[in-house]
Amino acid sequence: MTHAPTPAVSRTAWTIFIIASITYFVAVVHRTALGVAGVQAADRFGIEATALAMLAVVQIAVYAAMQVPAGTMLDRWGAAHVMVAGSLVMAAGQALMAFAPSFGWALVARALIGAGDAPIFIAVTRLVAQHFPPRRVPVMVQVTGLIGQAGQLATAIPVAFVLHHAGWAPTFGGLGALGLVAAVSVFWVPLRPTLGKRERAAASFSIADALKTHWRTPGVRLGFWSHFLGPFSANTVALLWGVPYFTTGQGRSEAEASALLTAMVISNILIGPVIGALTARHPMRRSWLVLGAAVVTALAWAAILIPTTPRPFWQLLVFVAVVGAGGPMSLIGMDFARSFAAQHRAGSANGFVNMGGFVASIISLLLVGVVLQVVSPAGATTYTLGEYRIAFAALIVPWLIGVLGVISSRRETRALMAAEGTVVPTVREVWRRYRER
Repeated sequence: MTHAPTPAVSRTAWTIFIIASITYFVAVVHRTALGVAGVQAADRFGIEATALAMLAVVQIAVYAAMQVPAGTMLDRWGAAHVMVAGSLVMAAGQALMAFAPSFGWALVARALIGAGDAPIFIAVTRLVAQHFPPRRVPVMVQVTGLIGQAGQLATAIPVAFVLHHAGWAPTFGGLGALGLVAAVSVFWVPLRPTLGKRERAAASFSIADALKTHWRTPGVRLGFWSHFLGPFSANTVALLWGVPYFTTGQGRSEAEASALLTAMVISNILIGPVIGALTARHPMRRSWLVLGAAVVTALAWAAILIPTTPRPFWQLLVFVAVVGAGGPMSLIGMDFARSFAAQHRAGSANGFVNMGGFVASIISLLLVGVVLQVVSPAGATTYTLGEYRIAFAALIVPWLIGVLGVISSRRETRALMAAEGTVVPTVREVWRRYRER
């Protein structure tokens, strides 16, 4: 069987993708900037670890809560409007962070950053689906994710350097100015809505209707659970608990902990294009990629949690490389949204799917913290390896929820596909055909 040649991509499409991806790169820098400023934030606002964690949790919670509203605005107004608005809101949040007089204002600033960040990625994926041939879309979405990971590396190096040498206000004020530049750059590109007035009117439905519609669409719900299952392990490690676990639990230095987090990002970057190519080549087996990655991730957790002694550095390196692959794997969920959502509701469908991984991450971050609090002595601020082993073992709960969600949604999706005349062959049938060649 031969595939039809993939249509050429226009110069306009590439221009749109480049500018949109740069805007997403800047959004990720905004999103992750606090990760290199934890010590300075604690000193500046006079807060302890729990309050410091709330700065991250509030941002993620607002981001997740805004996914469907952002998607409905994307459907109604188009990518340009929501990307400009999101960039401006993030710029305002960083400016407020630069001069926040108290912890309460810092929380408001992080909430603004989460809200402004919410529409950026789903707008970029919508543009990719509109301007690239379907067979290229999975790979281009993974490339977009790779660009986002580059933004995280930019935070770890240049932003940290500026923070160390210039101080708090110039750093976050400069990030605010960067957000303004991103907003202005979008006007230079023809990111005009491709939907007509009638279609945009059809896209104007309530957030409650969007949630009901997408939850009742098995293929879109499969995307939600796929995204739910992918990134929560990596986010739990990268956003809050990784450095404390590696240093106080595993006995590693701060430099080694930073190296492990960097290795996680590099793993994410390297595996993304591979997953995109496999998704494009085997669209009927996307859910197997998701479930296979979930099994490998569970084995990686078991390998470091079952032993009662600290693990060698090479094993921790393998662990972060495996869980880091969960980020690109979660983007398969966006491909499910592209395949099964109605065109005029694609934006809200992308937002619904993108919400999954961040809901799982919030659950995981809080679950680990609660279990640590329960199993440790009252008033403890540092924890032992044994206490971390118990706390991280609790991540089996969101893992099981995600796996069951993928399996049940896949069953419903395939039943509907079969009713429409598309039957997905079983793995046994595929293997039999392969052997008969």
